[in-house]
Amino acid sequence: MTEALFQLSFLAAAPFWALMIVAPTWSRTRRIAGSPLIVLPSLAVCLTLLVPLLPDFWPVVTRPTLAGLTALTADPRALAALWAQIIAWDLLVGRWMYLDSRERGIHPLPMAPLLVLTILLSPLALPVYLALRIGQNGLATAPWRR
Repeated sequence: MTEALFQLSFLAAAPFWALMIVAPTWSRTRRIAGSPLIVLPSLAVCLTLLVPLLPDFWPVVTRPTLAGLTALTADPRALAALWAQIIAWDLLVGRWMYLDSRERGIHPLPMAPLLVLTILLSPLALPVYLALRIGQNGLATAPWRR
């Protein structure tokens, strides 16, 4: 069951990624990606795994230690729940990047590989996107100057 939920966490997000990467200019893509609710399927998987483990998670998130997190993630259900949370977070970051790039008129060609990078490593992709955004529009439109 845990393995199936682990797989489902990404499969639930994949159609939204596909729309933003493969059909970025389609009017329905913007309408669908415009809703933050697209993360709910992956979050539902996360909660399905997390709720039964909440007594184990609570001490780790309220008093985090590396040893506590290491012990918690030894349980495949906990690790799958964290993975589903990462999938949902990456989708939320990618959604923002997609919508922001469309609003700023950034061509979909550089965005497609950047969104793929977001799926794989969003902590790398986000600063790359911010640099692209600054390079595209100059420092006057840097995120901290809005």
